[in-house]
Amino acid sequence: MVVAFDSTGLQRLDETTWAHPASGDRIHISLNGSPLSEPAWLENIPAMRYNLAVEYAQMGCLIEAEPVVLGGVRGVCQVVKAPIPNAPSGQVFLANIFLAKADRHVMFGCSAGESGITGVREAAIMAELGLMLDGWVLPHPYAPELRGRLPYHRGDDPAWDARFPEHPLSRVRAWVRWVLATATVDPAFAALPDFVPGPPAPGPGSAGWPDQR
Repeated sequence: MVVAFDSTGLQRLDETTWAHPASGDRIHISLNGSPLSEPAWLENIPAMRYNLAVEYAQMGCLIEAEPVVLGGVRGVCQVVKAPIPNAPSGQVFLANIFLAKADRHVMFGCSAGESGITGVREAAIMAELGLMLDGWVLPHPYAPELRGRLPYHRGDDPAWDARFPEHPLSRVRAWVRWVLATATVDPAFAALPDFVPGPPAPGPGSAGWPDQR
C-alpha cells in the first residue's frame, strides 16, 4: 500500500476502501499508473485552482484546493461538494489528497454524505447572520465568474466547522487534518520524480485566463 494509515475501528470493504460503521463515511486509496492530466499543478497554484474549479463545476463545486504534505510528499487536497446521486436532496462532501509523480499518482480520499434532515448547517448559519439567499451565495474564490452546479456560499467557510463538528463537510476536513499528521507514504513512491505538467498554463490577466483583479 502506497499510503498507510490507522484503520482501527473501520470496516474494510475491499482492498482499497474502508467505511466508518457509525457515520458511513468512506475512505479510499487508489494508485493510478499514469500521470495526472492537469495542465497546472504546484508550480502555478492560482492556475491550478482555477482549472479545478471549472472542472468540478460540472458535478458540484470545488470548495478549496490546498497544497499539503503527506508523509513527506507534497500534494494537493481538494475539498468538493456535489448532490447525492439519485436522491431528492442532500449533498456529499469529498476530501481527496492527490500525490503526483512523473508517471503515476495516488488519490487518498474521504467522502461523507448528509443524512436525515439536510441543510441544517446552512439554515443555522443563514439565521445567525441574518441573511437571505442573495447575501448567502459568494463569488467563487478561484473563479469569480464561474456558475457551477452548486454555488459556493458562506457556509463553506471552515470557520464554521467547530460549531457543526458532525456535519459531513466538517468531518472530511477533520479527516484531512488527522491523516496529514499521522499517515505515512511508501519511501519508494516518495523517491520517484515529481509530476511536471505540460506547457505552463497562462496566468491571471493573460489571454485565455480571466483577470481576477
